[in-house]
Amino acid sequence: MDQTDIRHERIEANGVALHVARLGSGRPLVLLHGWPEFWLTWEPVMRRLADRFELIAPDLRGFGASEKPDAGPSDKAGAQVHAADVVALLDALEIRRAGIVGHDVGAYVVQALGRAAPERLTGLFTFNCPYPGIGPRLAAPERLAEIWYQSYHVKPFAAAQVGASREACRLYIGHFLRHWAGGNPAAFDDVLDAFVDNFLAPGNLQGGFNWYVSSQAGRLAMIRGEAPSLPPIPVPTCVRWGDSDPLFPYAWTDRLAETFSDLDLAKLTGVGHFPHRENPDLAAAEIARFFDGLAG
Repeated sequence: MDQTDIRHERIEANGVALHVARLGSGRPLVLLHGWPEFWLTWEPVMRRLADRFELIAPDLRGFGASEKPDAGPSDKAGAQVHAADVVALLDALEIRRAGIVGHDVGAYVVQALGRAAPERLTGLFTFNCPYPGIGPRLAAPERLAEIWYQSYHVKPFAAAQVGASREACRLYIGHFLRHWAGGNPAAFDDVLDAFVDNFLAPGNLQGGFNWYVSSQAGRLAMIRGEAPSLPPIPVPTCVRWGDSDPLFPYAWTDRLAETFSDLDLAKLTGVGHFPHRENPDLAAAEIARFFDGLAG
């Protein structure tokens, strides 16, 4: 795979060494991946935006080539921790303010950043954004067949089982990359082996699962309808939500304005959970349109 001009750096931030992929020049955008992903998920979008933005795609702590500070199951990898890592990364790169693009896990980090460091943000952009307003709908009976993995990932044996062989890891990771890509199930086929290599690297399966260990209490509170009431995030925010996402239905956008007070919401037709991979032309155009509008 051609990675021409993508620069790979290891940067100390908030006590951990983060691997960061960088491309392009211009206004800085930080791209925050989800699970089961790492920086490479953003590569098609990075190439399409490199002529107008500086794209900064870190592997979150525990993922990819970033440091895994906890070898076993850990509850120290929640959204606030990742947000502190991002602020420290901006400090290390001497970037005063940046736009943030998040997906899945990264969308939770976007929300934590919007509350902890709004002065560092030019704007927030997410795809298919999980947020507290989803509430008990997450665990409605008809949804249980989709969210089972969230309970499995907190089990102390999960990483060993998934990583028991290359075929086991390929089947597991490949299932989510194909099933959730509702608009283009082949979206990751050309990089599936790279994703399997990534998650088979020492510590990477548990590093990713630690997100679920860390967020379990909050997830259960949300399902019980007991998520804490927080003030809305005032940072200009764009949410684009694929209408073919089997995990997060578009109907769940109905309470987003409770979380983001300056919200630009629209449906993306024909894409699922991974718009940035399923239709990178569309995803890049939406990101550029939003941040170009803020620049004006």
